Amino acid sequence: MRLLRLLIASAALMFTAAGASAAEPKEGVDWKSLDTPVRTEAPGKKVEVVEFFMYTCPHCFALEPRISAWVKQNADKIHFRRIHFARSEKDPLARAHVTLESMGMPEVASQKIFNAIHVEHKRLMREEDVTAVVVSAGVDRAKYESVYKSFGVESKMKRMANIIGQYKGVDSAPTLVIDGRYITSPSMAGRPGQPEMQSHVAALAVADYLVAKAAATKK
Repeated sequence: MRLLRLLIASAALMFTAAGASAAEPKEGVDWKSLDTPVRTEAPGKKVEVVEFFMYTCPHCFALEPRISAWVKQNADKIHFRRIHFARSEKDPLARAHVTLESMGMPEVASQKIFNAIHVEHKRLMREEDVTAVVVSAGVDRAKYESVYKSFGVESKMKRMANIIGQYKGVDSAPTLVIDGRYITSPSMAGRPGQPEMQSHVAALAVADYLVAKAAATKK
């Protein structure tokens, strides 16, 4: 417990260093609680962190390198996964993410897809265009297309609205949900007029604080 208190205090200091005005993230300002907690998928005593995102979201693209580094740094403490907001059951980008996740390789093509949209300015509105980018990342085309059209992926896409609906209060990207209970984001943790990078740092410092807070309840 002493170690957990130190971790929480350390996260609060990081939050202050990120440019926030208070020594500890404030509920209702920097983060909030879900009215109804959502069941998590984290194994053992790890804390689940879910990022709600969209490949087309420029803020998600800007956050990507920083959150990827954060996930690696916290691999011993967290179970990280992503949920892609879907425009419809046929959304090819959301379906691509679900497919890669089902294949156990959700991160393999992520940066390629982000770059195709935000650096190369490709629209990627068609299934075949998204598939071409995924394959260019080294994913086997035949296996990918088989999983893409599988019953499991089809079923999850049909349930996507219900899955997202469980997280009442999450309606924008990027948003982080910690332990199925706490929500934060760069827009919440950041401050008016603050550079986007500082908002990212602040949001991840709040996430550190919330991960430590959630871990304290698992002992």
